[in-house]
Amino acid sequence: MTSNEETHRAEHSRSPGQQTGEPRYCVVIPTIGRPCLQDCLRALAKAALLRPHEVLVVDDRPTPDGPLAIHGAGRLAGRLRVLASHGRGPAAARNVGLREVTTEWVVFLDDDVRVLPDWGAGLRHDLRGAAPRTAGVQGRLRVPRAAGRRPTDWERCTAGLEKAAWATADMAYRTEAVGPAGGFDERFPRAFREDADLALRLQDAGWILTRGSRSTLHPVRPADRWVSVRSQRGNADDALMRHIHGRDWWSRAEAPRGRLPRHLAVTGAGAGAVVLALAGRRRAAAVAAGLWAIGTAEFSWARIAPGPRTASEVTTMIGTSILIPPLAVRHWTAGLLRHRGAAPWGGRS
Repeated sequence: MTSNEETHRAEHSRSPGQQTGEPRYCVVIPTIGRPCLQDCLRALAKAALLRPHEVLVVDDRPTPDGPLAIHGAGRLAGRLRVLASHGRGPAAARNVGLREVTTEWVVFLDDDVRVLPDWGAGLRHDLRGAAPRTAGVQGRLRVPRAAGRRPTDWERCTAGLEKAAWATADMAYRTEAVGPAGGFDERFPRAFREDADLALRLQDAGWILTRGSRSTLHPVRPADRWVSVRSQRGNADDALMRHIHGRDWWSRAEAPRGRLPRHLAVTGAGAGAVVLALAGRRRAAAVAAGLWAIGTAEFSWARIAPGPRTASEVTTMIGTSILIPPLAVRHWTAGLLRHRGAAPWGGRS
């Protein structure tokens, strides 16, 4: 440790929280340098009634083109440090921050959230009220809705975060619980399922997870029409969850089951239609093709019906509903093969 680092830690070792018996915590924010980071820091600086010991921003850009831009930290600027995780994904980035935490609690925030003005008071209440065997207290996420119209498919997907269990968009963990557990499983390369995995490991170890009173805004980030297609990569993460937590992990993690069984059926029907046609079995091929068309139409309508039904949205839903089932099956199968024999995470890197 350098003399500057020693000085830095000494300056923060006597925080107001320590002197008054308040719960002490650090904030860890992984980022790839998106502009929303500044909004996140600005909101945190305004809402942190109980100031964090440190704010650890972890730069996860694979190839940085310069120092990470930091603005808006306000009164937290002197408590902010930037670390680097070199593009290894949000799980690895959080672990980089976690290894630097010296307080009783660590609060994980995503760089695209904005804590609300009463967040600091809510956090104080949540941490003060945590029982000794409570490993984590989740913040309540709020996703703003567009006024005057029905939400798009992407907006509805984001709104699902309001019901998500143990989402690290705002999750406070007791350091003595999450550290020995090995932190986040770095085999999850996306911001998907790594939070559920950690929650299940902690619960299996006898810890308790609860929902708190503090609130955090999670805006819908801009996305192109193919975002739902790219998100199918998460099916590989679901396959890893199945390997390490068993077939019932969905219910234990309070996660929605999703449409994978239907995607398997629709994809099987489509593939069967092609094979049967090549084999000269036209009638059977027509039946299989009809089943594929019915399944695809049902999936498309299930996504179109609750939406704004604009020409652009309808076109996007039809096109992506054709692509999603086979891609979901492909990623899930690849995940099953890649992670066969996988064991629960033990902090390996």
